Amino acid sequence: MSSTSPAPVPPEKKKKKKRVNVRTPEVMERVQAEVEDHYRSSIVEKLRARAGSITIGNTTLRLAKQFGFCYGVERAIDLAYASRRVFPENRIFLIGEIIHNQEVNRQLEEMGIVSLPWQEISEEYDNLGEDDVVIVPAFGAPIAFLDKIEAQGCTMVDTTCGDVMKVWRRVKTYSKSGVTSIIHGKAGHEETRATASRALGDDKKGHYLVVLTLADADYVCDYIRKGGDRDEFLKRFEGGYSDEFDPDLHLAQIGVANQTTMLKSETEEIQKRMCDAVITRDGNDEGYQMFDTICGATQERQDALFEMLEKPMDMLLVVGGYNSSNTAHLVEIGEKELPTFFIRSSECLKSLEDIVHFDLHKKEEISSYSEILSSDKPITIGVTAGASCPNNLIENTVLKVFEFRGIDAAVVESS
Repeated sequence: MSSTSPAPVPPEKKKKKKRVNVRTPEVMERVQAEVEDHYRSSIVEKLRARAGSITIGNTTLRLAKQFGFCYGVERAIDLAYASRRVFPENRIFLIGEIIHNQEVNRQLEEMGIVSLPWQEISEEYDNLGEDDVVIVPAFGAPIAFLDKIEAQGCTMVDTTCGDVMKVWRRVKTYSKSGVTSIIHGKAGHEETRATASRALGDDKKGHYLVVLTLADADYVCDYIRKGGDRDEFLKRFEGGYSDEFDPDLHLAQIGVANQTTMLKSETEEIQKRMCDAVITRDGNDEGYQMFDTICGATQERQDALFEMLEKPMDMLLVVGGYNSSNTAHLVEIGEKELPTFFIRSSECLKSLEDIVHFDLHKKEEISSYSEILSSDKPITIGVTAGASCPNNLIENTVLKVFEFRGIDAAVVESS
């Protein structure tokens, strides 16, 4: 995230925002049928009905109680599909990706929905016109992008998740009170960039600082307690703070918020450490505020995985987009307990021995040798998925596991 923001669009250049309700009953009936056709899974429904477990021969597959699409993701996809139905002849654009899933974004591309750059406002935005439709993704978008779209006179379809907007309201409240927002998140993530723009407040005079790790939080806490090297501080967090942010001034009053898809336990620990640092410095917690802004669906998927890990398994497959933050945190939870593989889809399961997966530590896709699937002994495989993963990808993964174990799809479907 750049520490500078595009200049706001002058009021006299703004055009009236056009809002259209695309969720009419007749449209949504067709949309929901289309979405169900693309992403529904009878196998997943069967697993749900069996409390998430199925055993065939010497192979047991367990599915977490909570996984896959959350309400916010479903709503975003519905709105994107509905936009094409309502505007069949118009050009439709999307800021970046609707969600972090390759399959879903591919479907939208096939519908003629064109992705716009989300890192910065490019000349492509200058070419938008009054007949164009622009979809705001589930993560939201920085205010400068929305101002630009409005200035171009486009029709806007906003699919921003309600949980994300709750965070925005919180950081705007911090700004009005002169409180600096400490945002637990990834500085370059779409959602965090959008939240940071709201942390500036309506007058653009607010401040924020993005921290990612506990080590980042400890560094900030040490600075709160006893000060430090200002230049070193700014260099460490470069690209993750507001214009003119000064740690010597703007850590006096802090409020913690977060990217909604972060690891819940880590956010809670950061909140605790920040509060303790303020109390050590001031003798009270009056200079500290916090608000629980972890998404409910994120919590549910993390809690469901913790529950699943209470019983022994031989392997865990986590299905989802490699750039999905909430999915990556499921991987972090799993890999502490057992062999865990972060896969985009069943295509990553190349053979009994070869699994292509994303290594969170190397930050690259790698190929690993695993004897687990090729073993003759009874095995238990766990499967979960992030909030942006459709059920059809989960089904394909389930079927591929059984296929490698010598069990045909027809047997799985009839079991």
